[in-house]
Parts: sequence; C-alpha cells; structure tokens
Amino acid sequence: MKGKLIIYQLLPRVFGNTRMDNVPGGTLEQNGTGKFKDITAPVLDEIRKLNVTHIWYTGVIRHAVQGDYGVKGGAGSPFAITDYYDVNPYLASREGSRMKEFEALVSRTKEAGMEVILDFVPNHVSPSYKGTVRPFEDRNFYPGRIHDGDWSDTVKLNYNDRDTWEKMRDILLFWAAKGVGGFRCDMVELVPVDFWHWCIPEVKKAYPGLIFIGEAYQPDNYRSYFDHGHFDYLYDKSGFYDTLKKIVRGEAPASSLTAQWQKIGPYQDRMLNFLENHDEDRISSPYFAGSPFGGLAALFVSLFFNRAPFMLYFGQEFGEGPDKTSIFDFCSLPKVRDWLRGVKAGDPMKYLGYEEQALYVVYREFMKKTADPAIFKGDTFDLEYVNPASEYFNPDRHFVFMRRSGSRLYLCAANFSNERVQIKVNIPKHAFDYFGIAETDELNSRTPVDVRIASDAGTLLRLK
Repeated sequence: MKGKLIIYQLLPRVFGNTRMDNVPGGTLEQNGTGKFKDITAPVLDEIRKLNVTHIWYTGVIRHAVQGDYGVKGGAGSPFAITDYYDVNPYLASREGSRMKEFEALVSRTKEAGMEVILDFVPNHVSPSYKGTVRPFEDRNFYPGRIHDGDWSDTVKLNYNDRDTWEKMRDILLFWAAKGVGGFRCDMVELVPVDFWHWCIPEVKKAYPGLIFIGEAYQPDNYRSYFDHGHFDYLYDKSGFYDTLKKIVRGEAPASSLTAQWQKIGPYQDRMLNFLENHDEDRISSPYFAGSPFGGLAALFVSLFFNRAPFMLYFGQEFGEGPDKTSIFDFCSLPKVRDWLRGVKAGDPMKYLGYEEQALYVVYREFMKKTADPAIFKGDTFDLEYVNPASEYFNPDRHFVFMRRSGSRLYLCAANFSNERVQIKVNIPKHAFDYFGIAETDELNSRTPVDVRIASDAGTLLRLK
C-alpha cells in the first residue's frame, strides 16, 4: 500500500437513499433505503480520489428490523444481528439475489483500488437471532440472556463456552472467503482478550492480509489488545479524538495534544484517528465545531501528525449535519444526495453549493497529501515544547510539529483560532540532530521560521 491507510465509513441504506421526504423514525415503506447497486463504479472512483484505501460498509450483515423483538428506530440497529451468515434483504434490488449483489459490490470496490471492511459484532446479537448456518444453542448465550448497558435490543453471548469461540471464528472465515479485506470489531473490550489472542491468528493463517480494527475505549487496555489480542489497529477515541474536540471547542489548549501523543507511546501509529463516525457528533454540530470548516485544523492534525490511519465518515467531506446521522432509521442525507446526483450526471460538484464545494476541495487536497512519504511513513518531531506563549505564538490555539522521510522535510502548523495568523516557529538543535540534518544559513536553530496560516486550518511548509 502506497500512502496512509484511509478508511471511508459508509452506511449503504442511508448513502444511496435519494428520498427527500424523511419521516423521523420512519419505516422502509415510508422513507425508502439505499441499496448495494447505488454504490456504482463511478461512485467508488470518486471516493478513491480521497486517497481512500478501505471502505467500511456498515450495516451489511443481517440485523433485526421492524417486527423483530425490541427493535430500536424504524430500521433497527446494525449491531443487533439476526443472522451472521446473511446480508440485509432490503439492500438488494431483487429478492433472492442479495448475497450475489453484495459479492458484486466487493468486486467493484476492489476494481476501484480499495478493500472492503465489514462489521464483526462479537459480544451480542438480537434476541430474535435465527441463524441457519451453525445455529446458536442455549450454551452460546450468556446465562439469563442479559444485555450490556442500554442495549435492550440485544442479548449477550457466552465466551465461557469454547463452542462460541469456534462459531465466531467460522463467521470471520466465511466473510473473508467473500473477499472482505478486514473487520471493524465492535466493543472488543467486552469480549475476553484471550479469545482475540486465539481467533485473530487462526483467521490470519488462511487470510494473512486481513486487518483487524478494534473499537476500544480504555487506554489501560491498549497494550493487552495489541500485544496479546493481536489487533492491527484500535480506536483513538478516548485520547486523540476527545482531546481534539476539546481544543476545537476551546476547552483545552492545543499543546495538550503532546501529552496524548506521548501517553500512547509505541502504539501511536496503530491508533485509528477520526473526527466523525456513527456514534459521534457531526463536526458541524453545535456540540463540536458548529461548522464544518471549524474542524479543518483538527483534520490537519489527525492526518499529518503521525503515521496513524484515519477514518472519514460519509458526508463529512461535504459538511453533512449538523444532526448526528441515525443508525436506527431509514433516512437520507441531503448533501450526499446532491453529490450522488452530480456523479450520475458526470459532474460530482454540479448540485453542491459553494460552501460544500469549497470544503470538499480542502478535504481532497489534504487527503491527497497523505500519499507523501514524509506523511505516511516519516518520523515526527513535536515542536510544541520549544514554542511557549509569545507575541508570535499561542500554544492554546497553535500546534506545530515536523515530519521527515528521506530528503523530504516538512514544518506542519495547525491554527485552531478563527483568525488568520502569522506565527514564528522555533526549531531546536535537537530536531536537526534527530533527523540527521545539518543546519544551514537558510534553516537553523537560531532563526524562527515564519508561517502564515488561515483561520481554523493548517499548512505544510516544505523545508527540504
């Protein structure tokens, strides 16, 4: 893979839905649904232009819908599985062809130069679970069929029984045989780490190229789930995401990113960065930045600070929001609808407004730069500690660092303020020693570097 690992999360039932008359909590008949066939080759080619390497198709595996026990919303949760060996019938264009249509989508995605990621929900299923392949028995359910937290539409699985381990491994092998390139594993900390220690190597024996991404929230568990559990990547929600959100909202200084980076230690390049997903507020929400442009400095740091992968949520690149996109209902997103109309007409920008077009251009430029060797495989040197508060630098709103690979050296500066600024950045002698670069009259540790940055944005200044 040439470039940073970039995941595009997409809910097929929402993504391809062009119905405009959404009814809150509406059923399939009221609101309609997107389908596998809506994710066409031209659509995939456009997504690939964001340097996307993997698409996470969320809500593909068959889950509870209206009529099943305890369903939430008009569509049901993608995480209340009713059959691990099937896909949702509502995503197919014809009755009886749903698996073939999914397999065709996998092929289209690969032909566009990307791999498919699917959900793997190991901790719980719908109370209406009725799988026909390797059916579950009472022994596979936790005694009393309890559920965790407020997930009343699910029941917990029993990992005290080895049969559950083997059945879950076989589910992963089934989907890997369909050409799936990886799995986003739901709530991995609710499943014994010993299961992952056994299961992931078992699956990778047959499919060594698979990637496993764990949804994890407890930093104290990261070492165990990496070193013992064999995960390739874990969510960086409790560290980087939460810190960036506070900085954007003015609740924490930009300099606090340094502590988060250092806390992760040797795992920093294996933490999945993101600014939006199905659980989190949209950037344009008043609970986050209040506008899509207000998140650009956070996007800059997420993409360029280190080698970590990044996840982009569908519609984020057009400023979708401000409301959180429902995972429980059949609905559609207006900006994604407009973009899809344009793609179908041969001009993706045709129906987008000026602000949506401007935002997309920035996203595309930022994502394009993730293919630079200094960004996707280079080393990082944090400059925040040698740039204290001054007339020309505000560590509460400015964050600076360097990236280098081979002959490419960048000074990277993010501006979390709403004002265009000119800052002066000190580069210590230690940075030159760290990168093995000789000081020159033009670039040295004695003279600060002048950097101009737009409001709520960032800039990559190539020094060598």
